[in-house]
Formats: sequence, structure tokens, C-alpha cells
Amino acid sequence: MTPHLRIEETGQVFELAEEITTVGRGAGVAIRLGDPSVSRLHAELVRRGDHVYVADLGLSANGTRVNGRPVGRRVLDEGDVVAFGTSRARIGGLPMSATDEDTVEMRRVVAPDLTRREVDVLTALCRPALQQQAAFVAPATARDIAAELVVTEAAVKQHLLRLYLKFLIPEGINRRTRLANEIISLGIVRPGAADSDGRPSPAVLRVG
Repeated sequence: MTPHLRIEETGQVFELAEEITTVGRGAGVAIRLGDPSVSRLHAELVRRGDHVYVADLGLSANGTRVNGRPVGRRVLDEGDVVAFGTSRARIGGLPMSATDEDTVEMRRVVAPDLTRREVDVLTALCRPALQQQAAFVAPATARDIAAELVVTEAAVKQHLLRLYLKFLIPEGINRRTRLANEIISLGIVRPGAADSDGRPSPAVLRVG
């Protein structure tokens, strides 16, 4: 079965037969949506073997969400609801037999290469959520990250700006939160064994 996207508002079904399927409101895209909250070139759906991931292109203030959570890139599972602005669609036709190891490997492909310092910043950013293991936990502030890493707040902000670009996090409110959600959803940092002061030690998937 070919993966497909079903637009909830109209019932239209689009097969994702190509390696890259563009989504937007403008002319020339593969999946054209009339919703004014959708940018002319809003996102891409990318096939990699048995997997499909969505990549927000950062050109819309309204962004892309998967199951209600803002994303820059995200590997999709069968039945996930993808919102381009306020236009919602459901992914279908994905194989159910993909193993956890396959999914982890796909997440490695999706995630950009990171320096060791960028991983340190992301770990500190996500630490509140990793500690509490709960949704809707505010990520660490730039000041908190600077204090943990013993660097200046200005240096942390520069790292965050580069990370926003790497993970295609568009400008707008809650940018740190969107980055933290993306990092956790991709599994780039996740809780492991607690360190000596009781904080979770992250498991890092990819470091360049």
C-alpha cells in the first residue's frame, strides 16, 4: 500500500508516491491547500524506505504540528494527524511492521549533525521535561542553560539561534518550547540513568 495523506476538511486523498511531496497554498506544489493559514510553500513530506517524515519549511508563522505538537521535522506513524497551519490531514498506508530499531535509525537520518556543545545546550534545554517526564513542562531559559554550562547567556543565545536554523524552527513565540519538543520527539536526548545529583543523563543519538 502506498502511503497517503487524507485532508480532513475535504476528504481528498493524496498518494505520497514520490520521494518528496510538497505541501502549500501556492501554485506548483503537489498538495495544494486553500486555507489562508497555509503558506505558499509550507512543508515537505519525505519518503525514506518504509518511513515518511514531515519537514516544516519555516516559511509560515503558523507552522506545522503533529498530533497537536509543533514540529520542525518529525517521523510519522500510521494515523498521525498533521496540521499545516489550521488545515488538518491524517497519514495512512504506512506499514505496521517497522521495528523500534528501524524508527530510531530513521530519526538519526532526520536529525541534523550536532556539535558536542550543541548537544550540551539541547540537554540543558530539555532537562526540565526529562526530569519531570510530563508534557507541557517549560524548557530551561537561556539564563538557566548558561548557569548549568558555566558560559555566558549571550553564547547560549547564539547556540540556540544556530539550532533553530538546523531544526527549521520558524521565528515566533515559544520558539524554545518548539525546539525542545522537536528534540524530545526525535529522541535526540532522552532520560537515561540518573547522574550523581539525581538529574537524568541524556542518551545522545547523533553528534557530528
